[in-house]
Amino acid sequence: MRLNEVTYNDAKPIEGYGPGFFRIGGEVFESAVLTGADGTHAWGGFEDRDMLLALAGQVDVLFIGTGAEIAHIPSALRDPLEEAGVGVEVMSSPAAARTYNVLLSEGRRIALAMLPV
Repeated sequence: MRLNEVTYNDAKPIEGYGPGFFRIGGEVFESAVLTGADGTHAWGGFEDRDMLLALAGQVDVLFIGTGAEIAHIPSALRDPLEEAGVGVEVMSSPAAARTYNVLLSEGRRIALAMLPV
């Protein structure tokens, strides 16, 4: 069996999460986060759509982690993102973190916004 080393280019993988926190690239964040090729930043949640709209043209897919359970995101968030050409995939934060890491290792143009579990 041959193993290949995974590289993540500029973006950092999700290393862990727990109640109220995420560990990304060796740093702990105790809030909702937005992460991708431009780094990791605190995110204000569903009402903070400007940070996500700024990703238009930079990413092909934005994963949105809705916390411990999957939930619908408000149309006031989804509609402007889709109009701007940002593909949106909604799932629980644990599933979003795993999916993000896999696609990040493949060199995809993605970003992840997550609410804590």
